[in-house]
Amino acid sequence: MKFPGSAMALPWLVAVELLLYGGCFICGIIAASSVTVTQGEFSGQCVLYGSFQYNASAGAFTVSSSSSNSLCYFVSAISVLVAIYCFSLVLYWIYASCVDEVKRESPWMTVSLAVCAVFLFFLLVTGCILRIGRDRLCQSALKDSGIHSCQEAEGKNWASPYTGQHFYSNLHTAETSVWVNFFLWVLVLALLVIQKKRGSEFSPLSAGDPEWSTSEADPIFPRPSRS
Repeated sequence: MKFPGSAMALPWLVAVELLLYGGCFICGIIAASSVTVTQGEFSGQCVLYGSFQYNASAGAFTVSSSSSNSLCYFVSAISVLVAIYCFSLVLYWIYASCVDEVKRESPWMTVSLAVCAVFLFFLLVTGCILRIGRDRLCQSALKDSGIHSCQEAEGKNWASPYTGQHFYSNLHTAETSVWVNFFLWVLVLALLVIQKKRGSEFSPLSAGDPEWSTSEADPIFPRPSRS
């Protein structure tokens, strides 16, 4: 895998970039599956920004309010979209490197930078949604329940049809995966900037550039003599 005019340091940068894409793919799958499993524990309801209520007489938790399912779908969709993009890129680079010499032109590098910036923004939003939504949910679980941490609620009884034995662990895993994904994309952005800078430094000269020497070009392309 080579870039225009650069064959020394860029290949290992591309290899590191592909490894980061692989990590982003794994994080995206973990985040999406964790949120989906949490919804399944509460009969398809999105408990982010929702609230639990502890029924002392029954000795069990129940869901007193929930958010729109579109909120959880948004979190899952962003994670899946990032995972699909990363998986497609890894397959493309592996296939292209096996078939022929690959060159990433400057316009495509610019597109990659734009996509990276968009993913960073949405991952930041997704991480904040998971963090704040989980904290509000935990505050309601601690109220009038006699427990001291949200994780203790997993061991309590849950009113049918809810089975929240892993809700906190799943949401914590989803949040951690999103923030790790965000950090990996920051590294991807840095690698893309380095590659774009080096690609411009080693870009070949064209005939219109002032650095192009006419004296060197004349023996190869002699100018027609004027009569």
